[in-house]
Amino acid sequence: MGTGRPALSCSGGADTIEAAAINESTMRLQSSEVSPAAAAATVDATSAQLRQFIDLHARLFILTGAGCSTASGIPDYRDAAGNWKGAAPIKHQAFINSAYHRQRYWARSMAGWPAMRRAEPNAAHRAIARLQERGRASALVTQNVDGLHLAAGSDRVIHLHGRMDRVLCLQCDTHFTRSYVQELLTDGNRDWVQDSVTVRPDGDMELGDVDYSRFSVPACPVCGGVLKPDVVFFGGAVPKPRVERARRRLQRSDAVLVVGSSLMVWSGMRFVRHAAELGLPIAIVNQGVTRADDLADLKLQGDCADLLAGAVDVAT
Repeated sequence: MGTGRPALSCSGGADTIEAAAINESTMRLQSSEVSPAAAAATVDATSAQLRQFIDLHARLFILTGAGCSTASGIPDYRDAAGNWKGAAPIKHQAFINSAYHRQRYWARSMAGWPAMRRAEPNAAHRAIARLQERGRASALVTQNVDGLHLAAGSDRVIHLHGRMDRVLCLQCDTHFTRSYVQELLTDGNRDWVQDSVTVRPDGDMELGDVDYSRFSVPACPVCGGVLKPDVVFFGGAVPKPRVERARRRLQRSDAVLVVGSSLMVWSGMRFVRHAAELGLPIAIVNQGVTRADDLADLKLQGDCADLLAGAVDVAT
């Protein structure tokens, strides 16, 4: 325990959740080493621990990351060690200052958007929506831009990094739907790849060795300004009102549940740090290490969809 707080003990059944007693290596499912029955039993036992944590706390501050959407076909950013998978996403300043980087981004986004739009909520999203329906969530804060929490029926979602289905003009602040901008992109680039079955976490896709300087980026139809997806790129700042709204919700919570985030970026990590300062119990469900492992009262390794489905009783 890195916080100096007593370990959380959850009585119920034959198991007791105690942070000091959790051996994370037993939570990892190694399909090459265990039978399907043993793997299923491990998922069931881990889900039971998560269920106990949820049952103990009436007002959960739920923070989700990319791992919450992997079962929907949208990959996460980092591997189990917290390192980037593939190339790092586009940076805010690169998009703002470089016409070439905007060409590269929009070319890849035009190809990746159809797959992002087709993605459907998985059991993790449905389980979180069920917790909201039961009045068990004081807040749902997501670092994801895919909109899948809304599609699953959640409301009052704080989209920390914005939403991919919206585009804004940096000059006149007019907002457009992403579908409308997709029409502008495809109309101006008929010879480019316009769909893909694969997608990267931020909605674009790899196109290989192509000449992005030939790609035509549409200007704002209203003022001719620069169009940007209504998301916070890496290196950009989350709007302060959004942060403060989440912080106020945190202060009215009695525990924190992190689902599918490595917490490697400060935008989400700040809330876990603040929760520790407030003395709130913290549970983390994630594949691999997180930046807050030393703050967690309960750390569970496993697939978010499987574990949340078992803990909240929703179909996978």
